[in-house]
Amino acid sequence: MVKIAFQGELGAYSHIAAKELFNDSEIKACATFEETFKLAYEDASYKIIIPIENSLAGRVADIHYLLPKYKLQIYAEHFQKVEHNLLVLPSSKLSDIEFVRSHAQAIGQCQKMITKNNFKTIVSADTAGSAKDLANNKESNIAAIASKLSAEIYNLKILEKNVEDEKGNVTRFLIMGKNVHQPNYVKDKKFITSCIFRLKSIPSALYKCLGGFATNQINMTKLESFSVKNTFDQANFYLDFEGHLEEKRVKIAMEELGFHTQSLDVLGVYEASNYRKN
Repeated sequence: MVKIAFQGELGAYSHIAAKELFNDSEIKACATFEETFKLAYEDASYKIIIPIENSLAGRVADIHYLLPKYKLQIYAEHFQKVEHNLLVLPSSKLSDIEFVRSHAQAIGQCQKMITKNNFKTIVSADTAGSAKDLANNKESNIAAIASKLSAEIYNLKILEKNVEDEKGNVTRFLIMGKNVHQPNYVKDKKFITSCIFRLKSIPSALYKCLGGFATNQINMTKLESFSVKNTFDQANFYLDFEGHLEEKRVKIAMEELGFHTQSLDVLGVYEASNYRKN
């Protein structure tokens, strides 16, 4: 049986992604992202599902610092639709609710509903955790913003469905693990390669190291910088691009990238999600 771990409580959107990808699997919920990465690093039998970015909120905090620390391999990507629901105790009514509890991002994504009902907000560590707390504490004047799966797991009532301000909210997840595994190149398939690099401290280093992608017509789908440890002097860069390491044009671009970088780690080569075709 496949062993899958994710950060958060049961009912989290990471849990939903796990069920969609690995329906018949052994599930482990971890308290923090660090704990999740460490588990896979120490036990190669685990795969982990990690959110890396959201279409509304942007990148997920801390993940970019854990990627170079543990250097786990990316096996696949998954785009998960996020649908927030207003959950209450089975006996509660809308008129009973004074407070709403959830993760800060979920609260930010449901401001219209919160303002309309004049709710006071309580920030929690995660959405599913807010649902679990509500079920455990039996607070009739508090609601939680969480998933439909959370309502099922913690026996809560869905008072309102899809309470997010904007529809089409999607989170991109990475499926990762300890062992290196890259699919063979197939011409008719679309692949994504992910890597992290640190530039040499020379003028125009970023411009020069990315030149090979331009001249070889390789589409970069994501490029982000983040500071190295406790300094503003250097930055790591996270890069996603379309292509496979076995392609000649990719080999040329990667050679040029490597020439102008101080360090370069390939995090994975994997098939592009069908979501990218939409």
